[in-house]
Amino acid sequence: MARSDVQLMLDVKAGDEQSFELLLQRYRTPLVNFLYRMVRAREEAEDLAQEVFLRVYRARKDYVPSAKFTTWLFRIATNLALNSVRDNRHQRMEVSLDAPVTMDAEDGDEKPLDIAEKHPNIEQYLVEEARKKMIRHAIDKLPEKQRAAVLLHKYQELDYGDIAKILECSESALKSLLFRAYETLRVELAPLVARQGK
Repeated sequence: MARSDVQLMLDVKAGDEQSFELLLQRYRTPLVNFLYRMVRAREEAEDLAQEVFLRVYRARKDYVPSAKFTTWLFRIATNLALNSVRDNRHQRMEVSLDAPVTMDAEDGDEKPLDIAEKHPNIEQYLVEEARKKMIRHAIDKLPEKQRAAVLLHKYQELDYGDIAKILECSESALKSLLFRAYETLRVELAPLVARQGK
């Protein structure tokens, strides 16, 4: 039977290096993908993920399972990502928002378009890629905290309580944050919805 995240972290605290390796294997990809969506640079996301795990390892002696391990992990990741975005904001202004975005095949988080054919033709593929790019672009334009909330809610599928702890706000403040974010996305993506309705 697989050990829980909390048990693994308690084992790390007791000096078990292999348990840390298991946590690293379990969360590296989701963490890098989340950080990539926040900072929009693969190399920076990799560096930040490494820093997250370094901080987790350094804090192992003081670890107390007061919250879910993922809540603690993503709080560290979110804080690092928000700091990185703020620190690099002036550099980001110089980069075109329309620059091509590439994602690794391992992301696997995009929901496929419901198409009757088993193998979509090139036109359907291009339409789907354009749709994904438009959604990513709309999420990128959200203020950092709203973007973090949406990514944690939709892509990491965390519940309101966990996200509120990660962003260090109340659940009602989080719901308000998400409402504003989804309202902005609804307006921003209205042309996409109208196009699909045809």
